[in-house]
Amino acid sequence: MKICIVVANYYPKISKELINGAKSALSINGIKKPKIILAPGVFEIPVIISKNINEYDAFVALGCVIKGQTPHFDLITKAAMHGLIDISIKYKKPIGNGIITCLNKKQAFKRSNTKKKDKGGEAARAILSVLRI
Repeated sequence: MKICIVVANYYPKISKELINGAKSALSINGIKKPKIILAPGVFEIPVIISKNINEYDAFVALGCVIKGQTPHFDLITKAAMHGLIDISIKYKKPIGNGIITCLNKKQAFKRSNTKKKDKGGEAARAILSVLRI
């Protein structure tokens, strides 16, 4: 089974923790070397997945958007989420959504931490569940 992790590296420490969670969940399930592709931001994740859709059985989308003072947070988040679901349905391939949306960095670190919320691991386990169905 070929799995690709596409991760927005805008917040490198948060992204690293999300990747660690996803890789751990995949490894426990026998997937030792998923492909990792870095994206500059969350907005670019759907196009990267779309570009690579025929190369992999499933994808894990990881990243973090932190709310600021403008509507940018809402626009980026909605565009990315709609892009992911549209691609998943069109190509009938699971895409685990590990893009966390947070109000601040403290919340982001808690949600990405493999010993706390482990949203990266959660997204990886979701695709594995769908692949088994």
